[in-house]
Amino acid sequence: MREISMNAAHKPPLLPLDAALGQLLVAVISLNETQALPTMEADGRVLAQDVVSTLQVPAHDNSSMDGYAMRSADVQSPGALLQVAQRIPAGSVGTPLLPGTAARIFTGAPVPPGADAIVMQEDCSVEGLAQDQVRVQAVPPVGQWIRRAGEDVTHGAVVLARGLRLGPAHLGLAASIGMATLNVVRRPRVALFSTGDELVMPGTCAPQDMPPGAIYNSNRFFLNALLRRLGADVTDLGIVPDQRDATITALREAAATHDVILTSGGVSVGEEDHIKPAVQALGQLDLWQIAIKPGKPFAHGRIGAAHFIGLPGNPVSSFVTFLLLVRPFLLRLQGQTDVAIKTVAARADFTWARADKRREFLRVRRNEAGGLDLFPNQSSGVLTSAVWGDGLLDNPSGRTIAPGDTVQFVSFAEILS
Repeated sequence: MREISMNAAHKPPLLPLDAALGQLLVAVISLNETQALPTMEADGRVLAQDVVSTLQVPAHDNSSMDGYAMRSADVQSPGALLQVAQRIPAGSVGTPLLPGTAARIFTGAPVPPGADAIVMQEDCSVEGLAQDQVRVQAVPPVGQWIRRAGEDVTHGAVVLARGLRLGPAHLGLAASIGMATLNVVRRPRVALFSTGDELVMPGTCAPQDMPPGAIYNSNRFFLNALLRRLGADVTDLGIVPDQRDATITALREAAATHDVILTSGGVSVGEEDHIKPAVQALGQLDLWQIAIKPGKPFAHGRIGAAHFIGLPGNPVSSFVTFLLLVRPFLLRLQGQTDVAIKTVAARADFTWARADKRREFLRVRRNEAGGLDLFPNQSSGVLTSAVWGDGLLDNPSGRTIAPGDTVQFVSFAEILS
């Protein structure tokens, strides 16, 4: 998993992260193929068209409590006694409410004409030989415990906008207006492979039998999982040998049937690094040095209609650059409009005395006091830090951190959901 490197004689200046992301997103043309999916199966997919309501929700004024519907004018003081004239369970429709009467009503049932308030059953007591009277112990204001028609969704409203990545609440809202299916953008087809004769797959060789210089292929596992979480249809092409012909063949075949080819490591100027010349032989390649730590080296190019993205080889570098660059790229490819990473202000409970000229993304974890703790080893090869931590601290270039400083926190849970 070698780092992507540059020819020192032609080393360009470091590119700010925001500029790199802007260039990457400009290169994206969103997929135009769509499919109709059952709403129940659309979680995580991106909407291809607006969802417009053909009804209002709720359809009628309805009760938000089990209790009694009444005219507020009939209850001038606590203890008023009303005749229970009807019973309205959910799914039924009552008759107009006459003065001096109340309706036993249940949550979700339509409010009968004439009633303007609901009193919950805990504030009422049933009386009379036939249990047909109710004594109201609380004076209700007009509108109490009534959900108004259309207060959730109005007729003709765009309830879900095109380009939205769907979550559970969105599916529930779509169902509430009768949408049995939703039109979504098809999944992007991503080919994933690793390069490097030093790589070994877990299960093929016991730890004690590993040859000198060999390492287990960890990047392939987390990249595969990240791609799938972001809605990609992944083809895992395994480990490509460090041979030019094999690399060209793998890239050509992947480009013919995929939207994106993703690799980690192997794009350098070494004699055994064949990704760079192979991509250039088949298409075009841009190598960027991005002003972030970890993850400085990054590559983007095209082979025919397919995008090529090359990540750094060190595990944490690969993980972080995926989150910062590949994640928004893939979401935009699916048509998602909002791809920005959200940060929240947090308190640092540690000291960071080593200011760096690059923008740093430190692995941190929230503590019980509401602050952030720092993983002690911030090396780009220490994948333990990404497991221990629950997010990244986005630290501007040239900045040191002292306990109590306000910093910007990026939650893994939010960007990986």
